[in-house]
Amino acid sequence: MLKGVEKIRTKKRLKRYNLNPAQTLVLGFAAIIFAGAIMLSLPEASSNGESVGFVNAVFTATSAVCVTGLVIGDTASYWTVFGKGVILFLIQVGGLGFMTMTTLIALLVGRRISLKERLLMQEALNQFTISGVVRLTKNVIIATMAIEAVGAALLSFRFVPMYGWENGLGFAAFHSVSAFCNAGFDLMGNFGILTGFSGDALVTLSVGLLIILGGLGFTVLVDLFEFGTAKNRIDRKFSLHSKLTLYITGILIAAGFVLIFAFEYNNPQTMGSLSGKGKVLSSLFHSITPRTAGFNTVSMEGTTIPTKFLTIILMFIGGAPSSTAGGIKVTTFGVLLFTIVSMVNGRDETEIFKRKIPRDIVNRALAVASVSLAVVITGTMLLSFTEKGADFMSILFETTSAFGTVGLSLGLTPNLSQSGKIIISLIMFIGRLGPMTLAVAVAQKQQRRKTFIKYPEGKVSVG
Repeated sequence: MLKGVEKIRTKKRLKRYNLNPAQTLVLGFAAIIFAGAIMLSLPEASSNGESVGFVNAVFTATSAVCVTGLVIGDTASYWTVFGKGVILFLIQVGGLGFMTMTTLIALLVGRRISLKERLLMQEALNQFTISGVVRLTKNVIIATMAIEAVGAALLSFRFVPMYGWENGLGFAAFHSVSAFCNAGFDLMGNFGILTGFSGDALVTLSVGLLIILGGLGFTVLVDLFEFGTAKNRIDRKFSLHSKLTLYITGILIAAGFVLIFAFEYNNPQTMGSLSGKGKVLSSLFHSITPRTAGFNTVSMEGTTIPTKFLTIILMFIGGAPSSTAGGIKVTTFGVLLFTIVSMVNGRDETEIFKRKIPRDIVNRALAVASVSLAVVITGTMLLSFTEKGADFMSILFETTSAFGTVGLSLGLTPNLSQSGKIIISLIMFIGRLGPMTLAVAVAQKQQRRKTFIKYPEGKVSVG
């Protein structure tokens, strides 16, 4: 009798720790950050042979896993080869997601993927069902390796002649992984993140294309591949998700390019002294990089106020779901944009490309955008209190960059207080996982609360 009671109690205790997929993902990323912080806090990771301190190590590990790129010191000189290797590994894990890496290990050892692991993969890749998630994960791994290899090969044509075979290939591989994962870490030295390549078409366009591919999302990349390899016109079709992602991405890049070209054309601190080719390349690159990449070919501190504000908007929007990018995501922005357009045109439903968007998706998009805005506002207020000498634009820029996992900065990061580093680390973590987990949590709560009870309708004046 006592044994039976004890078994029941044990089952109840275990049930308390039965985590849902969203909770597992959060704890998984936190565990990777903690392990990375331990390695980066070792004296062997620092170039001066001394530990950088646990807070600095946590900040850097969070920035790498959350593929942000905010750094407390110049990556090239601050870390040893061991430290850089740890950062590169954390970037790759953070870009792909720890569930994808776990699946890769399982596939290599020949182990079957359980139902719970498939649910976690569904959550990590933002899929609607578990059907085909293992195949999609395999495609994600293959596509990532192939794209990063091609990117490294292209960059090696520039870096090998400059730095020699060993360093040149290392630089090419590091920056290819960092660009595709939208991480923004560089090895150029003296915080010179590609600022010496503003007029170099090979480096600018190669890195820019890697950023775009990483920010489109693996679902869209698979759609593009299937579209390109289809044997007939019937099979050449995109999902609504891919259409919206490509449409909004194209608009943001084009609009950003035109505005930045106009804002910075005569600015002597950025593009004023560049040739026509350099201005075009720099404008295009800066339109792409705020989509959570963090690289820059011109001085961010020297940009005009309109460019800084536009950059904040682009950082907040970010890239696509199931990608290496952060932000509220282009599809969230697209759904809200088309909802406004539909309302202005007198339609009751949100319509996108002659398709009706369910009300629960609109509600989730609104929830993600609202909570994300609240995170940025709260983070800005907290940093305004902890960072006494910083101006408001730098604080807002830094907070949005951390939330969007971008990595661009106006020079505030190296001067952050200990409290500021902790706040930015939390914002980076929320930015990497918050909107995604929020959308899933809202969806699950909606499913649980569906009942046959209907309350009387009430009206409230808004606007």
